[in-house]
Amino acid sequence: MSVAKILWVDDEIDSLTSQVMFLENKGYEVETKTNGYDAVEYVKENIVDVVLLDESMPGITGLQTLQQIKEQNNNLPVVLITKNEAENLMDEAIGSQISDYLIKPVNPSQVLLSLKKLIDNKRLVAEKTTSAYQQEFRSLFMALNSNPNYTEWMELYKKIVYWELEMKKSDSPEMQEVFHTQKQEANTEFFKFISKNYASWVSPKSTDSPIMSHTLLKYKVLPHIEKGTPLFFILIDNLRLDQWKSIQPIFAESFRILEEETFFSILPTATQYARNAIFAGLLPIDIEKQYNHEWKNDDEEGGKNLFEEEFLKGQLKRLGKSDLKISYTKITNNNDGQKLVDNIHNLMANDLNVIVYNFIDMLSHARTEMEVLKELAGDEISYRSITQSWFEHSPLHQSLKKIAEKKLNIIVATDHGSTRVKTPAKVIGDKQTTANLRYKHGRNLNYEPKDVLAFRDPKEAGLPVPNVNSSFIFAKGDLFLCYPNNYNHFVNYYRNTFQHGGISLEEMIIPVIRMTNK
Repeated sequence: MSVAKILWVDDEIDSLTSQVMFLENKGYEVETKTNGYDAVEYVKENIVDVVLLDESMPGITGLQTLQQIKEQNNNLPVVLITKNEAENLMDEAIGSQISDYLIKPVNPSQVLLSLKKLIDNKRLVAEKTTSAYQQEFRSLFMALNSNPNYTEWMELYKKIVYWELEMKKSDSPEMQEVFHTQKQEANTEFFKFISKNYASWVSPKSTDSPIMSHTLLKYKVLPHIEKGTPLFFILIDNLRLDQWKSIQPIFAESFRILEEETFFSILPTATQYARNAIFAGLLPIDIEKQYNHEWKNDDEEGGKNLFEEEFLKGQLKRLGKSDLKISYTKITNNNDGQKLVDNIHNLMANDLNVIVYNFIDMLSHARTEMEVLKELAGDEISYRSITQSWFEHSPLHQSLKKIAEKKLNIIVATDHGSTRVKTPAKVIGDKQTTANLRYKHGRNLNYEPKDVLAFRDPKEAGLPVPNVNSSFIFAKGDLFLCYPNNYNHFVNYYRNTFQHGGISLEEMIIPVIRMTNK
């Protein structure tokens, strides 16, 4: 590791000889200057890791020197050393982007601590992250192998997401590889768990099932309606738990987060099934029965999510809440988003405002179509980063900021997540077979049984029967289902894209968050 170089600027530098020697003994290279002019010139010509800068010097002051150093190198950390604790000076210094400040007289340990924090911080955090995960690895492994129930699976997945985000801080490729393998194992176990339990969860006779798409509003949204306080239910399409975590700090700036929970998406983890189930409060098989004209199967012509508002009103009526004053807004493009910004204040008069925001779904589908997006969202880290950047600059964020001062409640949720597909699996079907990559339904499907969860009778999965002898199959882990014709082209085109419809932790265990005004 190269030696860190410190520039110490003080008009009384001779009195600091012992301090300079102390730092040199600790392995730092220290250059000294007695005034701001020389310091700025030195920074122009030389590589420096940290500047220690006296605030009151003859000639140009510490703050003036700071400003000129930042003009040369905006990212160079500067520690201001001052006798003066005046608040306005501190405000100005912090506003000018000092990295730390020390009050005179400084002792050597204080200086050393500040340098460690600035120079070694990344390395220390990386080492700490790696060793903490090594300790956690075993307990995650034990938990995966202890036959977890659905509540424990939700907790386990939260931990996995936590470590996935922490791993960004680790600079150990080996550790990241270990984590990646452990996440794959978790998905393998999760697939077995869903295969064993899903049918009983959606059975009319079920006595113990988690909160799922069709029970979300009943248990997680409607109980929080208060007369006189508007409730905004914001459904951001296709939002994974790790993506929520990346936008959570932006929400936290304006709102107080009361609960961060998860629930299970129904199968298929696809918009027309999961989202219709959320608004109807019914499984797809029952939506088809009650709304025969509105429900469309995959192989039928026409939009599949055109009746969400009608489904929502039907659910409210069944639950005895028809008297609520509600609004329903669906945003599929930027123009709709700008209308929301203009209209958000008018929604404050309602009991319940539903806002469906389609951005992330557009991103994940566009990503498979556009090479630029393949570049932008090539892995989970960049996918989270795009989500964060989108939300920060979105009309949704602008709208919420406009009403953040008002008394309100917000619930943010999603309809399903997505997973990055890597492994192709062959499926053969007739012309009627659907084109989805993570699930298919059709007659006479031919597949490798170990690759999928199959329901020969869709009713067992709470699904309509599109055609006589139709069965449904759901892909496990990171598989994507391909036909044998044009196989290689198809595989190369879709590998490493984010898809949904199948069985993975990322698609099925999804966030629901409750917040209020601060």
